[in-house]
Amino acid sequence: MAEITVNSTICDFTHKLRGSMKGGKIIVDIETPCEKIKKISHLEIPMMETLDIKDNYVMDRAKEAKCCSNCLVPCGVLNLCKLESGFLAKSLAKKAGSLSIDFDEV
Repeated sequence: MAEITVNSTICDFTHKLRGSMKGGKIIVDIETPCEKIKKISHLEIPMMETLDIKDNYVMDRAKEAKCCSNCLVPCGVLNLCKLESGFLAKSLAKKAGSLSIDFDEV
């Protein structure tokens, strides 16, 4: 089981994502204060539907929930899927620690 935190500082939300692989699916549960993300707070994601950005189970669910285009949660869910399916080494993710977007000049 993997667990990650998504800090959406722009909208002042913190989301806790937990996922585990079961068969050919990654089961993801999200604790969130965001009403839009609550609509996708439990996902059973087919592993092979996370590889492409266009035909992507997670992005389709985010679109249906009317997530904002700059929402970091779908990206967090996809990274969690990569961890659980073995496409991203847990040791590499642990070493990296976090991903970020820095607004250097605004």
